[in-house]
Amino acid sequence: MAFLPIYILILGFTIVIDYFAGIYIELSSGKKRKLFLICSLVANIGVLCIFKYYNFLNDNLSLLLNDLGYVNHIPNLSILLPIGLSFHTFQAMSYTIEVYRGNQKAERNFGIYSLYVMFYPQLVAGPIERPQNILHQFYEKHKFSYDNVTNGLKLMTWGFFKKIVISDRLADLVNQAYSDPHRYQGFPLILSTIFFAFQIYCDFSGYSDIAIGAARVMGFDLMRNFNKPYSAKSIVEFWQRWHISLSTWFRDYLYIPLGGSRVKMSRRYLNLLITFLISGLWHGANWTYIVWGGLNGVYQIIDISTKKFRGKIESIVSSGLKPAYSILCQLVTFLLICTTWVFFRARSVQDGWYIVSHFITSVHGTTALYLSAKNMMDILFALIALFILFGVEYLQKNLSLVDFINRKSPAIRWGFYYGLVLIIFLLGKFEGNQQFIYFQF
Repeated sequence: MAFLPIYILILGFTIVIDYFAGIYIELSSGKKRKLFLICSLVANIGVLCIFKYYNFLNDNLSLLLNDLGYVNHIPNLSILLPIGLSFHTFQAMSYTIEVYRGNQKAERNFGIYSLYVMFYPQLVAGPIERPQNILHQFYEKHKFSYDNVTNGLKLMTWGFFKKIVISDRLADLVNQAYSDPHRYQGFPLILSTIFFAFQIYCDFSGYSDIAIGAARVMGFDLMRNFNKPYSAKSIVEFWQRWHISLSTWFRDYLYIPLGGSRVKMSRRYLNLLITFLISGLWHGANWTYIVWGGLNGVYQIIDISTKKFRGKIESIVSSGLKPAYSILCQLVTFLLICTTWVFFRARSVQDGWYIVSHFITSVHGTTALYLSAKNMMDILFALIALFILFGVEYLQKNLSLVDFINRKSPAIRWGFYYGLVLIIFLLGKFEGNQQFIYFQF
């Protein structure tokens, strides 16, 4: 992925098409409305396929033809993936779909519509906004607000804390193990996988906090994208808390149109599997992402099919053991999610399978990770920061971080944020190229 100035023309191409498509969808009736919607979707998906999936599909076609004794003469394209293409494509598609459904008036102001697609805080990695939430805000007057500025900066600080202090420090150990996983087995693979689960959470939720905070400084409200996902007690609940803007996008624009849960159970399971397989492919042009999506789909199916059974177990657990049972459910859910993260992070399906199949091995067969004194300090600082992070998240309950802290006394409130800034400058990792993980999408 990359940013090249000429790629603005690609974004401009889809903006023009979607702008006029929205107007014509609103003015038309019958089959014409659907035709204009299809034109918009084909343009957006077509651009995404060319830049993100063309070479992937062509490489797999070459492998298939080689197995059949033929040669694929279609060349690959020497193109780079425009930064954030997947995110602003989905945001653009949500606009024309909502206009088609009658939930959103077509935007006549070309500048306002362009701003909706290109709003800088969430352009490259979300949250993926719906037009109903953000378009009207571009018409409102946004005067200087002390509360907006301070609350936005506070949320951005929290995001930088997650990214620079936790995620970037955990990345070194994760990269060491996953760059050459066949050197290791057992505990090092388990440890690096658990660390990656925390790394990707702090990385992506950190970016979301920065994006939402930056918008808040200017007076705009973006949707919440994470809600303590690792406290989920089931896979279904996890996906109600993780990357909320994307999971609800797939729910509303793919899963429900396929029939959702209104069909017989076997068809519902198929709908779930299709949705998660496509979600995996959306994340990257690699079979590892498809396997990741498929695993999550299978976990969802198992979760739904065993819901009644698990409910019976919970009903017979005594009140004194319910907290322990709740923690057990959280732990099992977290470990299941960690197995899916293996394929999300692995360079190939073969590497991912090796890692999963070598989680459990004898101590004598375990190859230790080489950790320098600096690595050990990085891990220690990251673990301390994780303790702070999950401690605050536990105390938040259903409040956002800013609302939770704002309810405290001024001494606690400002002490917390000044302490965060101090931690970021003292423990933050500023060297190296530590881009946000989701920038590649």
